Amino acid sequence: MSAKGAAGAGNSLFRNKFFQTILLSNVLLQIGIWVRNFAILMYVTDKTNEDPFAISLMGFVEFLPIFVFSFIGGTFADRWKPRLTMIWCDFLSAASVFVVLITLMYGSWHMVYFATFVSAILSQFSQPSAMKLFKQHIPAEQLQSAMAMFQSLIAIFMVLGPSLGVISYQKFGIEISIGVMGVAFLLSAVVLFRIPRDREVERTEAMAERRFWQDLKDGFAYVWRSPVLKALGGTFALAGTAVGIAQTLGLFIVLERLGQPKEFLQYMLMVNGVAMLVGGGTVMVIAKKVAPQKLLALGLLLSSLTMIGIGFSTSIPLTLVLQFIGGLGFPMIQIGISTMILQWTEESFIGRVNGVLTPMFMGMMVIMTLVAGQLKTVFPLVGIYCVAGLIMFLGMLMLVPLFKHKPLAAQSNAAS
Repeated sequence: MSAKGAAGAGNSLFRNKFFQTILLSNVLLQIGIWVRNFAILMYVTDKTNEDPFAISLMGFVEFLPIFVFSFIGGTFADRWKPRLTMIWCDFLSAASVFVVLITLMYGSWHMVYFATFVSAILSQFSQPSAMKLFKQHIPAEQLQSAMAMFQSLIAIFMVLGPSLGVISYQKFGIEISIGVMGVAFLLSAVVLFRIPRDREVERTEAMAERRFWQDLKDGFAYVWRSPVLKALGGTFALAGTAVGIAQTLGLFIVLERLGQPKEFLQYMLMVNGVAMLVGGGTVMVIAKKVAPQKLLALGLLLSSLTMIGIGFSTSIPLTLVLQFIGGLGFPMIQIGISTMILQWTEESFIGRVNGVLTPMFMGMMVIMTLVAGQLKTVFPLVGIYCVAGLIMFLGMLMLVPLFKHKPLAAQSNAAS
């Protein structure tokens, strides 16, 4: 696909009312999320005099809902109307934030954990609903381009978001920061009313009586029956293992391999963020030429090789170059995964498939985040990074048999 073709695809997407709306909603959500993450983190750090337990508890309340509510949220997303689900989730997030703000002004500061916890729970219902709407409103041939633009927006906030949260807290304090967060969620809910109304699905008596647990069981069975989704689950688990190790020990690369102060880590993260923007733009250009499973495999290959290279490198320029190349691969991984789930899953199962696969990545990542520090006390840093790179490479190899598979839409067209 030429650059001109990519521009044409982009223009047609931007004329899509649903896509316009979901992008604007996501901008508002990203503002709220990043202000929440960093303003509350700074506040907890100041309040507890940098207590490690209090700070780590922030990560715990953010990630715990992914394990507990991902399956549940995905199952309900398949039962409920996706547009209304997203609107209610944003309204409830805003309401919980304003409750926390009132409590903070008159009572305990510990309620800031509650704001993060509630918001993280509701996102497990909202996110799979958004995936269902993508499937409904974006043509199959434009899905990969749409995901690339969506990922590029997230990459922009990964570069700017931390500064946004820190500046908000330092300039205006925690009350104003939490207020900004609540207003952002509220505006996102209002914006989502622009999405066309949910389709009215005729519910048979059997559908009405079907139990929640049967739906959940059907979701697991659906993933198990699909060779594509089953392999994707294995890749998720392996990639989560490697990412958990590399993210946790990145600071030691700065201190031990590069001999730089800990503050240098922010420059590595900035390089990574810029590369993600470039990578997202590249995917938009090549979206129609490269199948999502090949795009995902390329992203995993780049990540695996750069992990090993960063482990061995003691040169600052070389490490930054490798960090940039690894950053190029990250959008390929995210976009490839999202597109594969959408293209190889029937609309009625999207929520449950998302709910089954997401904890495989997040679960292994969080486990390795906890274990990586202990591994560092026993094994050399270079060896740990090499193993992480090899694990990522194994995840890529699991995708090779999928190169010949065609999406569900292509299969049904061929059959007809």
